[in-house]
Amino acid sequence: MAGPGGPRDGAADDQGDPESVARAICLRALTGSAKTRSQLADLLERRGVPEDAASAVLDRFGEVGLIDDAAFARAWVTSRQAGRGLARRALRAELRAKGVDGEDAEQALAQVDDEDERASARHLVERRLPALRRVDRVTATRRLVGMLARKGYNGGLAGAVVREVLEETGFGDDDSDLTAWGGEED
Repeated sequence: MAGPGGPRDGAADDQGDPESVARAICLRALTGSAKTRSQLADLLERRGVPEDAASAVLDRFGEVGLIDDAAFARAWVTSRQAGRGLARRALRAELRAKGVDGEDAEQALAQVDDEDERASARHLVERRLPALRRVDRVTATRRLVGMLARKGYNGGLAGAVVREVLEETGFGDDDSDLTAWGGEED
């Protein structure tokens, strides 16, 4: 619908001034899930909100605690590390993509230490291993290391964890591992 000034854009609506529009857009966006300041700034820019109005609203939302990049980063790292088993490197890249860099990101990533990362990698390998019972040890190793690499684990840790789990389970040592994993002996 066109108003007296021409066609309506994303920022023009019945609420009037640009700051009111920016507030409404941000509140709707924050209703579903937490967002970073950068994500909200990008949204406001896409919706055609003037930069000064967007900045004023984002500053105010930060003052009252509706936008908190440090808290967002901590929650994101906790959730993604526990749920998806991502390594710090992958988590850092995801935070950067969400607009969280620097000290906020590093403090959040500090929640995950080397032992947490190793335990998570081990859990991922143990969970995936039964699905590989019909392949040889070399193929299983390649697939498991590849899976860990896609989740951000460095090659040294990935290789060590995979070797450790394969050794402990006896995977691929001989044909007897087929029965241990539910297969049949020849």
